[in-house]
Amino acid sequence: MPATLSPAQLARDLAVRDLADPAAGPHAVQVVVEQAVAALAGLWSCAVRRCPGERIVTVADNYDNLGYHPADVTRDARYTRYVDQDHVLRSHATALIPGALRNLAADPVEDVLLVCAGVVYRRDSIDRLHSGTPHQLDLWRIRRGTTTRADLEAMVAALLPDLRWRLEARRHPYTVDGAQLDVEHEGGWVEVAECGLAHPGVLARAGLDERWSGLALGLGLDRMVMLRKGIPDIRLLRSTEPAVAAQLTDLAPYRPVSALPPVRRDLSIAVDADDRAEDLGDRVREALGEDVVESVEIRQETPYALLPAQARARLGATPDQKNLLVRLVLRPLDRTLSDHEANVLRDRAYAALHRGSVHQWADLTGGRDGAGA
Repeated sequence: MPATLSPAQLARDLAVRDLADPAAGPHAVQVVVEQAVAALAGLWSCAVRRCPGERIVTVADNYDNLGYHPADVTRDARYTRYVDQDHVLRSHATALIPGALRNLAADPVEDVLLVCAGVVYRRDSIDRLHSGTPHQLDLWRIRRGTTTRADLEAMVAALLPDLRWRLEARRHPYTVDGAQLDVEHEGGWVEVAECGLAHPGVLARAGLDERWSGLALGLGLDRMVMLRKGIPDIRLLRSTEPAVAAQLTDLAPYRPVSALPPVRRDLSIAVDADDRAEDLGDRVREALGEDVVESVEIRQETPYALLPAQARARLGATPDQKNLLVRLVLRPLDRTLSDHEANVLRDRAYAALHRGSVHQWADLTGGRDGAGA
């Protein structure tokens, strides 16, 4: 059985505000949803079904009914927040699609746009573009009849009328002819969505036979709001600072409120040989929350076998570990940290990350064992 969330962790995760839910208050995320729905409903003159769902979903709907292989790495507790053996916190808005398709099979409409939007839960790295609780919008057009790649391109063009975009081939278990949707931004390409033709197997598992076909598109709502408004840090989307929050109800360009200086702390740590940036990000979020951490960057990685004996001893590292040099960037959105505050946070992050038997603390007032940094 995979590792599961503790009752405290589950309660904390379920308390996170869903910015896509109007019942939680207005937000620019909802404006993006409504504009997308209006564009596609107008393009096809089809019915619209909004399909809200619970944050806790079955493993079957999150993975099996979407065609994920039983051995797919994304099922690992490293990437998925398990509530129990059979339930998870939804890791993508697509987890709401199997239920929406079953409802369609029970109450058919010849041509319909299924709309599934909301907060999802990821184990992810920490930087200005990533969050452990992002928001997604799934838009699936399901109809009796044939659907083609040309229909998919028309869908994208309707969603992004003022942006330059491209489709790059990608494989998804729930699509045929899958693609990654990128938009041009500041001279480069930024991924905003995944899309493709709805996989016949996904439709069949929901009770829709070969007469049905469709289009599938999953959009990153946070990324779209940031691109449309020019917001530099994903944490700003949840800010309660009045001068920031007042700007988050529409898609007008964002006006910077302040530019507080970052505080950087470098950590040399021993971690398990298979630890990745996502593992570090999840542990730092657990220890510090998301409000004060701007990024966690792995700057250097050294296997145990290549570590000098002195470094192994300093870290208390074992042969099944590796050494990482990690840069922790601390920048609360509403204040500047003192050196002491930064060191306390540094030590909390260090305690959450380091797996060696010897420790080096920055703030020595706590009376902990180990050498001083």
